[in-house]
Amino acid sequence: MMTNGTGNLVDSLEFKYIGEDISIYPRARILSPENMVIGDSVIIDDFVFIMGGKSTALGSFIHIASFTSITGGGEFIMEDFSGLSGGIRIYTGNEDYLGGCLTNPAVPFPYRIPIRSYVHIRKHAIIGANAVILPGVEIGEGAVVGANSLVTKDIKPWTINIGSPSHIIRSRPSARIYELEQQLRKDLYDECGKYIPKCKRPQSLA
Repeated sequence: MMTNGTGNLVDSLEFKYIGEDISIYPRARILSPENMVIGDSVIIDDFVFIMGGKSTALGSFIHIASFTSITGGGEFIMEDFSGLSGGIRIYTGNEDYLGGCLTNPAVPFPYRIPIRSYVHIRKHAIIGANAVILPGVEIGEGAVVGANSLVTKDIKPWTINIGSPSHIIRSRPSARIYELEQQLRKDLYDECGKYIPKCKRPQSLA
């Protein structure tokens, strides 16, 4: 089931589940891969850091670009066709900054009580370079977050958002994207709905 792409980490890490056509570059760093599910046709670049929590799930046709980090120990989900550009910071957990306890990972329990949360990125969402996403946020289907934006609350589906904090500047059309997704699934999946790896496709679709 493991398919070695341009990287060499696929064969050296043991994931909870991993699909076909996976490229994890050798300088990527993934903690707790045993809690991580990866779909098909996924690329994780060099210098990506993923600190898996209790649950990390990456769908299919996903790219995570260099210098992006996903930390915090909470739940992280990326659905199909979503993408993370370079230098993004995603936090799935946080500290108690109100004075109820000590903070930072060097302090043991019960003196430190970290807050575990989640970040959920829906299908076809795009996150621009150097954006920061805080815990407890859902990026809606087809939404775009512009470069250098700060996301502190849920992003509505099929909207384009920029700024710190982020705000909507316009809507994003969905019809053509859904049409292309449907055609891709027709070309790259068999009659039973199973993904067809590159090595078994016609050259024109490899």
